[in-house]
Amino acid sequence: MKLLASLRFRIANLFERAQKNADMEEELRSHIQHRADDLERSGLARAEAERRARVEFGGYERYRQESYEAARGQFFETLLQDVRFSLRILRKSPGFTVVAILTLALAIGANAVVFSVLNALILRPLNVPQMQSLWGLERGSDQNVSESYPDYLDLRDRNRSFDGLAAYGLASVGLDTGNNPSPAWVYEVSGNYFDALSIHPYLGRFFHAADEHGPNSVPYIVLPYAYWQSRFQGDGSVVGRVVQLNKHPFTILGVAPPEFRGTLSFLFPDFWVPLVDQEQMEGTNNLNARGNRNILMVLGHLKAGVAPAQAISDLNSIGSYLEKTYPKDDGHMTFSLARPGLAGDWFGRPLKEFLAALMLLAGLILLAACANLGSLFAARAADRGREVALRLALGASRRRILRGLFTEAILISLAGGAVGLSGSVVLLRWLSAWRPLSASALQVPVNPDAKVYLVALLLALASGFLFGAVPVRQVLRTDPYQVVKAGSSGSISGRLGRRITIRDLSLVVQIAICAVLVTSSMVAVRGLARSLHSNFGFEPQNAMLIDTALSMGGYSGDAVLVMQKRMIDALGTIPGVNAVGSVDRPPLHYGANTTHVFSDRTTDLRPSHAAAEVAMYNISPGYFDAAGTSLLAGRAFSWRDDKTSPRVAVVNREFANKIFGSVRKAMGSYYKAEDGSRIQVVGIVEDGKYASLTETLRPAMFLPVLQSPSSLTTLIVRSRRDPQQLAPAIKSKVQSLDRGLPFNTETWNQELDGALFASRMATVSLGVMGVMGAMLAITGIFGTAAYSISKRLRELGIRIALGAQRRQVLEAALGRAFRLFAFGAAAGLVLGLLATKVLAFIVYQATPRDPLVLGGVVLAMLLLGLVATWIPAQRALSVNPLMLLREE
Repeated sequence: MKLLASLRFRIANLFERAQKNADMEEELRSHIQHRADDLERSGLARAEAERRARVEFGGYERYRQESYEAARGQFFETLLQDVRFSLRILRKSPGFTVVAILTLALAIGANAVVFSVLNALILRPLNVPQMQSLWGLERGSDQNVSESYPDYLDLRDRNRSFDGLAAYGLASVGLDTGNNPSPAWVYEVSGNYFDALSIHPYLGRFFHAADEHGPNSVPYIVLPYAYWQSRFQGDGSVVGRVVQLNKHPFTILGVAPPEFRGTLSFLFPDFWVPLVDQEQMEGTNNLNARGNRNILMVLGHLKAGVAPAQAISDLNSIGSYLEKTYPKDDGHMTFSLARPGLAGDWFGRPLKEFLAALMLLAGLILLAACANLGSLFAARAADRGREVALRLALGASRRRILRGLFTEAILISLAGGAVGLSGSVVLLRWLSAWRPLSASALQVPVNPDAKVYLVALLLALASGFLFGAVPVRQVLRTDPYQVVKAGSSGSISGRLGRRITIRDLSLVVQIAICAVLVTSSMVAVRGLARSLHSNFGFEPQNAMLIDTALSMGGYSGDAVLVMQKRMIDALGTIPGVNAVGSVDRPPLHYGANTTHVFSDRTTDLRPSHAAAEVAMYNISPGYFDAAGTSLLAGRAFSWRDDKTSPRVAVVNREFANKIFGSVRKAMGSYYKAEDGSRIQVVGIVEDGKYASLTETLRPAMFLPVLQSPSSLTTLIVRSRRDPQQLAPAIKSKVQSLDRGLPFNTETWNQELDGALFASRMATVSLGVMGVMGAMLAITGIFGTAAYSISKRLRELGIRIALGAQRRQVLEAALGRAFRLFAFGAAAGLVLGLLATKVLAFIVYQATPRDPLVLGGVVLAMLLLGLVATWIPAQRALSVNPLMLLREE
């Protein structure tokens, strides 16, 4: 009934509006007819009387439009007329229409992609209930997100600000469901994890704090919904099934809801396991080690009515208590709060800075596109000057003409936005399914949501209004009578003066933006090239890595050391192998393990008294030969450096200089570890890169694995042969020792993909934007030059007829465009050099002061200018003055 009533109202309104229109038409005609009657009675013929009456009445169309607008009944009708007229105009210029739509599609698509990544990783909150009250803890001035388990327990039990603090960390385990065992990434979580987050199971149940009764007391796992679907095909009977984790039986307890995938925005687990089972998961039990902080992150919901500042004060009071109670383990126990999802400063800060810079560059691309289209629109408005003048002379209002121009611009922007958004959706769906590092749990969930569509729509509308506003001044200043008198040569602009025009400014803006983008992309490319050929402190060429955790095979205690020795010996028998060694985690493998060291004279071993915080590696004999690390002084380890021998270490040059003052003083000297044990330096190796490619020189120490055993094992096999050719033999040897041990094999260069991931993504992203900026610059220069030449063909013909040389013709035709190009390129280069400083935090050795970068940018901009002006220059030089003069 409501639908019928609404339809009746619309039909009645339509007929009523049509009647009003007819009445207005009749009223206007009656005015003209009455005046014609008066003139006819004065003696004029009827035809002449009607003609003079229409002349005296003035612009009939203008009065008709003003009457309709005064009645406010024609808005949608006139809008529909503007749309139809704009579509006809655009159909008559298919080349312009296609170029304009594709230009905006590229710009809006780039912005949609970058904003979607920014939205997914930073703006979009974690999918948990009451996210507005969820906060993560950060410690110290460096905003470290990691805590030890004992510190977590004190923070959980002593705070008065949170409803519950939960802890979680990431680990790799071996999963055996009855087939071949395979590695899996898991969240090790506290028993209250799901309860503190108010997450309810989709299937089965979760484990709780009440299930914990000491180490290895909760043999349960919880599956994510996606993993349950992919690995177990959504089988409901999977609840209660027993699987093997590191050869320990665990029962599948339940399945999490589909929308919950963990508490990190970029790392999704294969399942969740209780943190108290750490020994079975990792082969070691650090639950009682207060000073051992293994990336255990803490988060929780604030109680109702508690402000973040109150919670920070509460946490700091607990931190002061811990500093006084455990001075050797806890230092700098001050806290801050941050939204969880990006692992705090470790991952969030560089990502935020890079995405902000990328969003700025994407905005510059859109601005360049708008400048490009603004220039084209101004040129079109000038070319359509006679049409606009005739419409004004016939009575059309300037507002109506401007509304038509804006309608044309909005139609182009909406079409470009739709095309660009469609392309970006395809790319974003591919990115969401992409696993950039197959050996990690890294994933980028960037599927577009309502925010992305809304931003794309707003960008399209804003772009249309922006470049549609460029010819407004031209229309407002048009004198229709002068244009009509000028004949076919009339235009809106009237003359091509020497003053700076909007088209000139648009071109300068485009060129400057292009130079910024080209400079940024070249800085990134140069930095990546340097990083690939820099000194890492090891040689990744001709080296194969076998990565495993022996705890995944059920090894613990002395059995770990025995198995490591057997693997090294077995791999060393493969023909063509030069050296084999092991390390707990190779350098540049997702950061570095760090510890504090103290001078030998220090007795107070609190962290604040440490001589340095150093990178630490547990290695086997033969590691330095296998890694290609140069020994500068002293000796490497042997199998005699075991638990019964004095503790020894090999340190890098930076360690020796920072702790002892020089390499010579370091040899044979002692320092202290966090546990107070004295360690003697028996060797010095070259400096290298340990946590990231962009780090400054960092002290590092290498300890013999027999004195510092670790279940984490990465075997390095160096060979004279192609490492890939060794893969079958390596797999065969390892499986012959233990067929149930999960492991991964890859070349060291492949393993470095993780360390180089940020640099490569920055280079690819900036390279794509540089290409887009170059395309916009070429079209902008080409359009401006071609338009200038088309307006000056007669002048150029006269110059040629009078004997002007080719250089003089080119100077007259393209000199202005080249000067604008040079000014824009210089300004953009300066801005680009300033803007690319942020890349130094992401791309190793990325510096804008590199002579190759500066020369490359200058050369690239010159090539862009030549490519863009080649066709207009050929047209200027091929002008035939006889043909032009004959046409005149």
